[in-house]
Amino acid sequence: MTATNTGNTKKTASKKSVSAEKITTAYMEWVLTKEKAPLSVFTFCKENNFTEAEFYEHFGSFEGLQMEVWNSFYKKTILLANKDEHYSAYSNQEKMLTFFYTFFELLTLNRSYILFTLREHQNMMRNLSQLKGLRQNVKHFAADLIRENNEDKNLKILKQSVTVFSEGAWIQTLFLLKYWMDDNSAGFENTDIAIEKSVRAIFDVFDTQPLESVLDFGKFLWKEKMA
Repeated sequence: MTATNTGNTKKTASKKSVSAEKITTAYMEWVLTKEKAPLSVFTFCKENNFTEAEFYEHFGSFEGLQMEVWNSFYKKTILLANKDEHYSAYSNQEKMLTFFYTFFELLTLNRSYILFTLREHQNMMRNLSQLKGLRQNVKHFAADLIRENNEDKNLKILKQSVTVFSEGAWIQTLFLLKYWMDDNSAGFENTDIAIEKSVRAIFDVFDTQPLESVLDFGKFLWKEKMA
């Protein structure tokens, strides 16, 4: 009996001939050119010249692919922020400002896709489900900032709540996302103002001058609503 060569029994599919980035790019282009999401993985793959097996090596569904698009925006934001040689020396507030400015610059480059995908369904919760991964990433980023800030505080009573701050940062992200989607100002300059005021407000809430900051931010929102 001839011995079986177990070294050759590995799946040939283990070599990924199509990258996840190529598939997500193809998906975004499909959405933008056809103004609708693909109905099946089979049709999507066939029209883009890769197989279903290659698709499933990276994603379990279109929902998983949509989540990865948002995750890639986050990863790219962190990568670009850390390319700034001064970033590590920034205060936590400056790091969060840098994060949001960079994040929304990336979103602006992909605005047509984002507007479509977040307005695709009438069910808002279904639209927001693709942000689950982004939510975890943003909360993790904010939590690291607060833990770093707490290291400098000797008294427990002065330490800031990691849970509350990180959840607040995510709510802030959703607010800014909605604001950016509705922003009609040139170069989305009003979104930049909203970022600056909201970041200052959320940090001041955890420090010593919350009232002035929150009122300033509230006045800005009221002014924009009435304009």
